[in-house]
Amino acid sequence: MARTAVLAISFAIPIAAPAKAAEQYFPLQSYRVGPYAAGGTGFFGGFIDYLNLVNIRDGGVNGVKLTWDECETQYEVERGVECYERQKSHPAIAAWNPLSVGIAYAMIDRIAQDKTPLITINHGRTDSTDGRVFPYVFPLLLNPYSETSGIINYIAGKEGGLDKLRGKKIVVLYHGSPYGKETIPIYELLAQKYGFTVSQIEVPHPGNEQQAQWLTIRREKPDFVVLRGWGVMNPVALKTAQKTGFPVDHIVGNVWSNSEEDVIPAGSAAKGYVAITTQASGAEYPVLQEIIKTVYGAGKGNLDDKKRIGSVYHNLGIVNGILNVEAIRIAQEKFGHRTLTGDEVRWGFEHLRLDEVRVAALGAKGLFHSINVTWDNHEGDGRVTFQQWDGAKWKVVSDWISPDWALLRPIIEKSAAAYAAEHGITPRTAADAETASR
Repeated sequence: MARTAVLAISFAIPIAAPAKAAEQYFPLQSYRVGPYAAGGTGFFGGFIDYLNLVNIRDGGVNGVKLTWDECETQYEVERGVECYERQKSHPAIAAWNPLSVGIAYAMIDRIAQDKTPLITINHGRTDSTDGRVFPYVFPLLLNPYSETSGIINYIAGKEGGLDKLRGKKIVVLYHGSPYGKETIPIYELLAQKYGFTVSQIEVPHPGNEQQAQWLTIRREKPDFVVLRGWGVMNPVALKTAQKTGFPVDHIVGNVWSNSEEDVIPAGSAAKGYVAITTQASGAEYPVLQEIIKTVYGAGKGNLDDKKRIGSVYHNLGIVNGILNVEAIRIAQEKFGHRTLTGDEVRWGFEHLRLDEVRVAALGAKGLFHSINVTWDNHEGDGRVTFQQWDGAKWKVVSDWISPDWALLRPIIEKSAAAYAAEHGITPRTAADAETASR
């Protein structure tokens, strides 16, 4: 018996365990239940669909498989932080994508210590655009201030020019949350600059009851209402506006008030409604067709309701997936085709330059415009377009509009400098940004 055991051991020793494949991990602080579930299921569904596409079609990024798991936050800050603490111990984290202003705010100091990127696409803290002070935060495509500038530029275009805003009255109906309140100062500033009157009215979370707010709007008789909503607040706003007699085509929705889930529940009250967007809806784009064929064809699609493929939130998730994966791809060209550290992925995001040619090569021509991130500008170009709901689908009704960077950048830098002084942060230089820890 003893000899047999020795022989067994001697044969077992040379047998090596198979090498573990290289992986890059995405911790997903998702929300699939609660009042904002429509946004969460659509966005994270699109994000996961794109990661699955890259894995199935390409075998990952240069042989590095993309992995992820989800932690349910219900869009609550406390749960989001709990998820962060639970997931951060996982090796090879690429980036965090919570899709929540409150959760993102709570993570800023944490991710700076951990040196892992925090992606706040189309939302987040405006001054985090200044990468000199916020090296790990990326409000990609659009920050709240550039969104506001884009909306005012669009309204000005409808009125015949920025000079025609003088004497106009605009009401901003905003969600009672850090996200909703983020743009209060910039609307005041733009009102002073262009001579219009602004009234900003809060709707308490989650926004099921707005009768008092719309009665106030009816008394004020504004020329336009900007809807800075989220979740159930948006269809309730449109239906209540109809009841109080405010014309829907004079309501302009922000980037979190622009989805099918915002207009379909409102029925006829939404027809003619206009909203800003950074990406188009629809499933006709090559990347969407690939996802339908390759991912859903393999039974690995993330959306339970396939009718939502190509919807606004789903497409935003796909675009977010493109941006995350391209940042990894770009970083790999510098640091090697391997699993990257969070700091190396940060470098990739700071060199995320996708022109219209590259966007087309990714199968996303017309889905979104382009992006040009630098070490000190973590947003990109801030280009937006506007879409109108015709009762069945969204139709683009404007060219791509740029924000007033000459006005916005000094404000962003001043706010970032104050944050740096308060937190004892020494702003980075370009040379600092080029280094990345392994």
